[in-house]
Amino acid sequence: MTTERAIGRLAALIRVPTVSRADASETDWSAFARFREVLAEQFPIVHASLDRELVAEHTLLYRWRGRDASLPPLILMAHQDVVDPGDVASWEHDPFGAEITGDWSAGLATAVLHGRGTIDDKGSLAAILEATETLLVARHQPARDVWLVFGHDEETHGTGARAAAALLASRGVAPLLVLDEGGAIVEDALPGAQGQLGVIGITEKGVGNVRLRVAEQGGHSSTPPAMSAIGRLARAIARIDAKPFPARLTAAARRMFAAAGRRTPGLRGFLYRNVAWTAPLLRAALVRGGAETAAMVRTTRVATTINGGHAQNAIPERAEATVNVRILPGESLESVRARLVSVVDDPLVTVELDGWEPAPISPTDGPGWELLVSTLRDVRPDVLPVPYGQTGATDSRSFTGLTSAVYRFAPFHLTIAERAALHAIGEQIRLKSWLEGVEFYAELLRRA
Repeated sequence: MTTERAIGRLAALIRVPTVSRADASETDWSAFARFREVLAEQFPIVHASLDRELVAEHTLLYRWRGRDASLPPLILMAHQDVVDPGDVASWEHDPFGAEITGDWSAGLATAVLHGRGTIDDKGSLAAILEATETLLVARHQPARDVWLVFGHDEETHGTGARAAAALLASRGVAPLLVLDEGGAIVEDALPGAQGQLGVIGITEKGVGNVRLRVAEQGGHSSTPPAMSAIGRLARAIARIDAKPFPARLTAAARRMFAAAGRRTPGLRGFLYRNVAWTAPLLRAALVRGGAETAAMVRTTRVATTINGGHAQNAIPERAEATVNVRILPGESLESVRARLVSVVDDPLVTVELDGWEPAPISPTDGPGWELLVSTLRDVRPDVLPVPYGQTGATDSRSFTGLTSAVYRFAPFHLTIAERAALHAIGEQIRLKSWLEGVEFYAELLRRA
């Protein structure tokens, strides 16, 4: 791998604005066609050596044939699409400019690549292909088949990944391991834990969109009712905000503490290592620790869109809002809907919920887990592998029917600021961190 060439390939992918939208008819699919062209241009050996097919029109499925077809294959995942950058003028660097800043004279330590998708998730996609291209140049052939799955609408509906999973299931593909984006190499993720932790998602929350709807009699604003449709809707949202879901430690959270306790000295380490009876204290600490840690121990809810009214001097006849929920394992779409109906406590507000359930918890033993963890330990011996419950959603949820060994981990060291820029203004990745991620994927593929 030539460093400059590898960075140029990643930058080329960032420059293609593959934004997926909730209304698929509003997505610019020509950008995805262009993205496929750029992939073929930037990774010619991959495209000459691997079988490639399109699934659901835009999702990419590659097969790298191994030496022994009887071995269970490896599936590596990433997604092509990115979220809308929003107000481009608010970005210091063009979100699709792939600008590089930093003191190159000091080496890669300070070099940063800016742009939408640098982390979520073209960083992983490019790193997987970079590792594959490098190994192909070295004439490496994996022992087992390797499938690469690059979805096209992970940020919206995940239809591409579902179609790819269904296709592989119909072909009898039963993988040793599925690895998608998710956790990362982090510091300061848990209070007191020392050094860097490689947090690996062994489950992920369910996702739902709650639609609150109110219908009222309209009329002139000079003779308003006691409560308008917008007022009733606002009260419903306020009630939801005032009643957070109860916090609890899932099995994934308990495994996280047990593992992190090995890197945590003092009283905190004692509490982590003895989670069986210190759970109430740990649960309370995570709730107080901020949004990132609180989300680990409770189903979250937040109003994300609101709409109502048609004129400044008319009483609104309808008002609607969407409340996005992320559902902790152990709860369900129906249990969440029932709780929200109870909290809103207003028969004039309809509460509808659709989405998908939380993912099952993957094992922290067995050949798939050991392959993943041993690779991380050898590439980054300073990093402690730690299982945890993923708070965001990934395309990997569609693959839990193929194997229990589904994991969510992007092998990049990400700071708190870098994690905070996901889906926000200023997304970026340090190039040193990205190149270390390439080496992780290369080593994983060497062992495949």
